[in-house]
Amino acid sequence: MPFSLPDLLDRLPEARRPRLWLALLCLALWLPGFATLPAGDRDESRFAQASRQMVESGDYVRIRLGEEERNKKPVGIHWAQAASVHLAEALHLGDRTQIWPYRLPSLLGALAAVLATFHWGRALVGRRAAFVAAAMLACSTVLVVETHIAKTDAALLGTVAIAMGLLGRAYLAPGSFTARQAGLLWAVLGLSILLKGPIGPLVALLAVATLCIADRSARWLGALRAGWGVPLMLGMAAPWFIAIGIATEGRFFAQAVGGDMLSKVNSGEEAHGGPPGYYLLTFALSAFPLAFLVLRALPGAWRDRMNPATRFLLAWAAPSWLMFEAVATKLPHYTLPTFPALMLLGAAWAMDPLRRPAPRWLRGLGLGLLGLVALGLGGAAGVLPWLADGRVDPLALLGLPAAALLLWGIFTALRRGQPGQAALAGAVLAVPLYAVVLGATLPRLEAPWVGPRLAALVAAERPGLAAEQLGVVGYHEPSLLFATGARTALLRDGAAAAEFLAAAPGRAVAVEARNLAAFEAAASARGLAPRVLGEVSGFNYTRGRRVVLRLFGGAA
Repeated sequence: MPFSLPDLLDRLPEARRPRLWLALLCLALWLPGFATLPAGDRDESRFAQASRQMVESGDYVRIRLGEEERNKKPVGIHWAQAASVHLAEALHLGDRTQIWPYRLPSLLGALAAVLATFHWGRALVGRRAAFVAAAMLACSTVLVVETHIAKTDAALLGTVAIAMGLLGRAYLAPGSFTARQAGLLWAVLGLSILLKGPIGPLVALLAVATLCIADRSARWLGALRAGWGVPLMLGMAAPWFIAIGIATEGRFFAQAVGGDMLSKVNSGEEAHGGPPGYYLLTFALSAFPLAFLVLRALPGAWRDRMNPATRFLLAWAAPSWLMFEAVATKLPHYTLPTFPALMLLGAAWAMDPLRRPAPRWLRGLGLGLLGLVALGLGGAAGVLPWLADGRVDPLALLGLPAAALLLWGIFTALRRGQPGQAALAGAVLAVPLYAVVLGATLPRLEAPWVGPRLAALVAAERPGLAAEQLGVVGYHEPSLLFATGARTALLRDGAAAAEFLAAAPGRAVAVEARNLAAFEAAASARGLAPRVLGEVSGFNYTRGRRVVLRLFGGAA
């Protein structure tokens, strides 16, 4: 028989080993750039460096970044990253100086979310639609990006997807919800607390409250066995919270709750603010390439809200989405816990032969945004090497053809009236686009990766130089500490750099251009004649400015 892509896409949701196919799709989407993309600023390097110090110190209670306590998030992700590093080193696959072992928990959490969306989504929307929804989640831009970042959000999504899948089972069939399933639900919520505090339980609590209000009944809650389930959930997290409270004399709670959490609620922390509606306006990018299917599905989902499964998915997504919109600090990944529900709603509409078409304006808006984002990503891949490094990268130029191929696959299926096939075509054809952007373009840039390049220069010019013998002024981003070591001296100004260099033989300092005159004047006043060992120029993308670091060596 001749090969037919439409037939293949139509049969894929009924494949004999659906979880294997989904896992392979996830790896194809997520592995490009996973090991080659340098550690990014700022959160990734902060998390990874704190986990690295945990591995090196053997202190698995306190969280430290350099010499300072990092009392912001619970310890769960650091334990997961430390375990990943130990495993990589035991198997001789990597070591603690590489970033990819710290990203592994993110990848595994995302994989758990995709498989959980399929596994528990079958009872909500059917097997075929659950498969499509899992593929839609796997290729969404925000999740693809989060698998490449060593922090909490992809791992948190895994726990939320499992917990909400179990909660949906309890809502739809409370009589068959077993004690073992209830125990798993509460235990997973306990793990989510260790990952990111109250977010996981809040998503579940908002869904439960919404369902009870909408149904005017709470009889199904008995199936959850909260009498012993809530203590189990709290017991999963309590030992570490008690230990960290003792170890920091209460500073963790004062800084994590009074500082980090409340500052996110009340103000846009680190300039990450946004108006209400921010997540709706950016949904076409965060849920690319299949956000348009979710948008098409929402009017029908609201009409079908009396259906228990649809009602549960709306109760999962809507109140949590509104909560994130109300919080002052806004980042694209914050709404990730709602994505499995949204993808299940979109896939249910796409796979329904009796679906009602969305309004024409909504169809046009969704497809217009799809084309805009696709061509924007493809074009950005080609332009970035020129903007960052002043060069043309032939591999990066493949971004636009990859984006065009993606659009061709989606539009071809839509013209046939097959939105389900369009979803799978989008998921599969997103692979080459993400491979170009994350695998071929970003890791090959030079300007953004200042910290790793400075560390390579130090290793070449002063091999074996201990971290405490290196000082840096004018560039203090977390990726620098991860690249050079926690004991690197972060100096205040050029005069401090000269003092550091003069204090002991064999030292080296990296001085940013804005501090160079003060350094040279202070060095001259001390009778120093530091030797220039090399120079690193690049772009500090967290501050939006060019930097030039000159490395100086003192007397040996």
